[in-house]
Amino acid sequence: MAPTPVATPVVRFDTVGSTNEAALAQVGGAAPCWFVAARQTGGRGRRGRPWASEPGNLYASLLLVDAAPAARQPELCFVAALALYDAVRAVTGIDPLRIGLKWPNDVMIDGAKLAGILLEGTLAPGGRAATVIGFGVNCAHHPADTPYPTTDLAAAGYPTDPPALLAALDAAMVARLAEWARGAGFAATREAWLCRASGLGKAMTARLGSREVAGVFEALDFSGAMVLRRSDGVRETISAGDVFPTPAAPV
Repeated sequence: MAPTPVATPVVRFDTVGSTNEAALAQVGGAAPCWFVAARQTGGRGRRGRPWASEPGNLYASLLLVDAAPAARQPELCFVAALALYDAVRAVTGIDPLRIGLKWPNDVMIDGAKLAGILLEGTLAPGGRAATVIGFGVNCAHHPADTPYPTTDLAAAGYPTDPPALLAALDAAMVARLAEWARGAGFAATREAWLCRASGLGKAMTARLGSREVAGVFEALDFSGAMVLRRSDGVRETISAGDVFPTPAAPV
């Protein structure tokens, strides 16, 4: 079956170490550009964690050059999360009550992680900022040996062809990048993310290296950091870390 057409140029691989690495190696080439593989042998998530990458899922990285001033580049994680949310809904028609976003950019179905998004930055020729946004979306299968629940689209009841999802994701990225407007529209991006947030108003625990912070997920600040209100009433801002729902105390 021929791949579903994608408006943005695509470089395709049968097997690659990781699509992010392939994109980073081509920062001097045309951008924007997608780098897509049927299988990765060295896929990774945040903090260098391995990401299972067997055939049947979507592994795709988008190379952007000079997408925004350097200070606004981190906001792209929210742009990417919204675009993937939009793409999954467009392809599957899934009930919005079943799908949501976990801070900062995990897409969740029924409380389980569907996809990972990894942003990496470098410099393109001429000193321009380049950003690679890597998407690993569980279409046909998901890892079982994780410290948190995971799922895939087939298990959720929506068998999905990765090329069709890529085409929807490409269209959604174009729309969400336009809304973000190189950072000038981040207020709209932030509001859209909050409308789809999983865990807003609920007890969450943030793991920050050697310490943990527990509190109620109260808001996103205007830079996109998570605001937790601790039990002592202090509001703590979390700009980086792993966040999980706080288990309910036994009755």
